[in-house]
Amino acid sequence: MSNIAAIRPPLPKKPFNPTPVWLSGWLALLWVIVYDLELSFETLMYGAQDIVEYFSRYSTPDFADMSRYLELLMQTLATALWGSALAFVVAVLLSPLAARNLTPNATVYRIARETLNFMRAMPDLLLALIFVASLGLGPLPGALALGIHTAGFLGKFFSESLERVDGGIYEAVSATGASRLQVVMYAGWPSILREALGYTLYIFDRNVRMAAVLGLVGAGGIGIALHDTLRMFNYNESAALIIVILVTILIIDYLSTWLRGKLN
Repeated sequence: MSNIAAIRPPLPKKPFNPTPVWLSGWLALLWVIVYDLELSFETLMYGAQDIVEYFSRYSTPDFADMSRYLELLMQTLATALWGSALAFVVAVLLSPLAARNLTPNATVYRIARETLNFMRAMPDLLLALIFVASLGLGPLPGALALGIHTAGFLGKFFSESLERVDGGIYEAVSATGASRLQVVMYAGWPSILREALGYTLYIFDRNVRMAAVLGLVGAGGIGIALHDTLRMFNYNESAALIIVILVTILIIDYLSTWLRGKLN
């Protein structure tokens, strides 16, 4: 019995606990941020009090002009819808050219890729300012800004999905004598249709939020009404508009999540 105890292997070492290291690292990072930004906790406390006082001004929302709010909300939703539709059309046209396994040659591939990169790099807020300056106030600048910016994202998503399709599917359709366009239409898009629709719903969900923001720079919709009430310090109407926007975004978010779940 003593011999068995003598040859018994030693117990493994206690595993290393990284919690103190992570905690020390986060505290050091917090100290660097406070030191570098010259943050004052006294100023932050006064600022917190001012923030609470400011938000208390929105405690009595005024829904007396609800019919006008809903009309402006429909304009915002239309801006998001047509912006998403424009993005979808542009992405469908450019994404096969930006997919390595479908593009005609390297030059076309590079041009399509850089075009999508440029669209993504241009913020929709900046595009809205440019279009408002050139086309005037209204929902059209907002729809164009959203369409161009999000076309870059949809095009990237679609092209990468087309690249992931099994090469045998493309070869099978191509072996029938199909042209490059027919290969894309009958092999590429049917293979990623469900995924593409999910991406498009996500973009629409995102564009509803941004359409309200773009109204603040004159791109129409409920955002421009919110801008006017904030500028006139009409906090009651501003609170009502904010509630309408938030409720709408929540509804759209739940519907979009439900539809994406059905597609998957």
